[in-house]
Amino acid sequence: MRRVYLVAGWFFVALGAVGAALPLLPTVPFLLLAVYCFARSNPEWERKILDHPHWGPQIADWRERKAISRRAKTLAITSMAIGAVVTYFTLGEPWYFISIAVLVIAGGWIATRNE
Repeated sequence: MRRVYLVAGWFFVALGAVGAALPLLPTVPFLLLAVYCFARSNPEWERKILDHPHWGPQIADWRERKAISRRAKTLAITSMAIGAVVTYFTLGEPWYFISIAVLVIAGGWIATRNE
C-alpha cells in the first residue's frame, strides 16, 4: 500500500506543478493530497512540501485551521476569472459556461473559508 500512496503523491505533485502554471487548475489542493499520500508513504517528502517557503505555510494553515489567506483567495478567484475570460475569447460558447460554473462554485467555496 505504501507504493500506491507514493505513486499517488508524485501524481498529485505533478498536477500541482501544472496548476502553478495554468490559471484554471489549482495548486494547493493537489499539494494537500500529495502531503496526505506522502504522510502514509514517505514522511521525508511530506516534510519537504511542508517546509517549502511558498506552499508550506498555505498547506499548514489548511491542516491546522482549515484557513486560506486573503492573498491566496484573491489570487485563486482572480485566476479563475481570467481563465473564464480567456475561455470566452478562445473557445466561446458553450465552453465558457463551464469556466463560469467553476468560478462561481469553487470561487464561492474559497471565498467562504476562514482566513
